[in-house]
Amino acid sequence: MFCASPHILMLCRLRRRRSLLRFMTKMVITGGNEDDRGSQEKESKEESILAMLGIIGTILNLIVIIFVYIYTTL
Repeated sequence: MFCASPHILMLCRLRRRRSLLRFMTKMVITGGNEDDRGSQEKESKEESILAMLGIIGTILNLIVIIFVYIYTTL
């Protein structure tokens, strides 16, 4: 039978608290005025552009790794 130490339980509680705080800070305010909505839409667009750039960068890194692997094995 597994018996968790108090230290591990405290770490689990801290992780839960941090994840809850992160979730609460990411919540979107829906009852704002037009300026808030415009800024939220702008942030959403920026985040989608950054996500796309991250995906493209990852793909390019994989291509480079494949070419380097092929070059070094020949």
